[in-house]
Amino acid sequence: MTRSSDQLVFVPLGGLGEIGMNAALYGFGPEGRRKWILVDCGLSFAGPEAPGVDIVLPDLRYIVEERANLLGIVITHAHEDHIGALAALWPSLRAPVWCTRFAAGLLGTRRLSEPGAPKVEINVVPQGGRITLGPFEIEFVPVAHSIPESNALAIRTPAGLVVHTGDWKIDPTPRVGLPTDEKRLRELGEEGVLALICDSTNVMREGISPSEADVAAKLKELVQSAPGRVAVTTFASNVARLRAVAEAAMANERDVVVVGRAMERVIDVARECGYLDGIPAFRPVDAYGYLPRDKVVALLTGSQGEPRAALSRIAADDHPEIALSPGDRVIFSSRTIPGNEKAVGNILNALARDNIEIITDRTHLVHVSGHPRREELARLYGWLKPQIAIPAHGEDLHLAEHESFARSLGVKHVLRAGNGDVVAISAAGASKVDEAPHGRLYQDGSLLVNALEKTIQERRRLSFAGMVSVAVAVDEKGGIAGEPEIAILGLPPRTQDGTDFDEYVADTVADLLDGIPKARRRDPEALRNALERGVRSAVNEEWGKKPLVHALVIEV
Repeated sequence: MTRSSDQLVFVPLGGLGEIGMNAALYGFGPEGRRKWILVDCGLSFAGPEAPGVDIVLPDLRYIVEERANLLGIVITHAHEDHIGALAALWPSLRAPVWCTRFAAGLLGTRRLSEPGAPKVEINVVPQGGRITLGPFEIEFVPVAHSIPESNALAIRTPAGLVVHTGDWKIDPTPRVGLPTDEKRLRELGEEGVLALICDSTNVMREGISPSEADVAAKLKELVQSAPGRVAVTTFASNVARLRAVAEAAMANERDVVVVGRAMERVIDVARECGYLDGIPAFRPVDAYGYLPRDKVVALLTGSQGEPRAALSRIAADDHPEIALSPGDRVIFSSRTIPGNEKAVGNILNALARDNIEIITDRTHLVHVSGHPRREELARLYGWLKPQIAIPAHGEDLHLAEHESFARSLGVKHVLRAGNGDVVAISAAGASKVDEAPHGRLYQDGSLLVNALEKTIQERRRLSFAGMVSVAVAVDEKGGIAGEPEIAILGLPPRTQDGTDFDEYVADTVADLLDGIPKARRRDPEALRNALERGVRSAVNEEWGKKPLVHALVIEV
């Protein structure tokens, strides 16, 4: 029985206004007593804004405070931007996880196999299966994507049916896994879809994304025409691409050597799930050197320029077992994720210097996206006929374009939401009714640090303008005991007139100490503040940058 106070809400905590870090809540019930499900729990990767940090996680404190009412975590598919934060954040949630077999396998061999990983309760659901969690009945609807067993979620509630697409595309020949289930999606449309929360990643692109079958055919041609060794780098999770490379090698009587632990893990899970049936066992990396140049295909990690991945080390001639020679062919069967352009460019330049042939998606159909273009989006809207559309999974530009596109298709209510918005969904439409605490957490070494903490801010300052440390000993009368200890990090070696910067800072400290009366020196806090302000100002006057300055006053 539905009460008048019951309300269906959608609360994105990651993935709206950004690519990656997907995490979205659905709640039902009266305010303060809602029951919740969390859809996906993903990560993203830090850029130069967070020195020393690799991984960024969503701040889930809003649902952590409500975890007694969190019924479960439902995973759409196994990409890191949808499952990568689970191991780190699950201990604060402690809710059962529901996902397909492939996602469970990757979780088990990747994040949940790391030292100290929590013992997560994982429940496996087949594609097409249904689960019931309190007021939510959730159906896993197969969709094509660049990883096996991707699903849209049909979420039935007392308020109506919501379809959460996750990542998807229309591909009638995905090569591995099931295609997007048009028949079932049409049936949902006939049932009546209250709201569609939909992927926006490729909304700027016209037409329909090419198929994985087209890429497989091109890879076969390129392997066949190669006179020497072939190396293919791609996303490790793209099992259809791994299978296409293996089939291209088989067709040309070549052996496949797999190089990279991430790829090996995915291959193990794919074989367990039957996605590499008929593909012979791949050769170990130490077989590479014994195979004739025209009889080998190397399948490599490192398509995004990761410094310790196989391809980076090979390009730098730093791999203990794999090397390439002039005339060999390297195929980048991938796209460069924004932010990785420089790292990938360094590899391309290194390979070019060694006269190795390079093939990318700029000139050959060696990669296709796993996300829908405009014609695919239009078809989905036609199948589902939603009353409400809420663009998701995209940066602000994508969300804005998707909003306009949905309106052009005649959707009655379109709402552009952002992370932290509490969106009420009903037959009357969708509206923002509140704002939830949200943000980012940085995986800093083995610790989780809030993105707003001064730790990262100070590290940014250090990376920009260095640091000066001053230690001064003061006696009880305010006299200076001994010489100040000064350490400089990250400053230029000399000032504009050629003076050593160490000497310039030492003179500055001496002048500051001479100018401070003894009575004021007896106040350690006042002396510390005067030294920090004075040194910072003096360095800025000479250099044009303000370093981080730390003064330590010791009373003797």
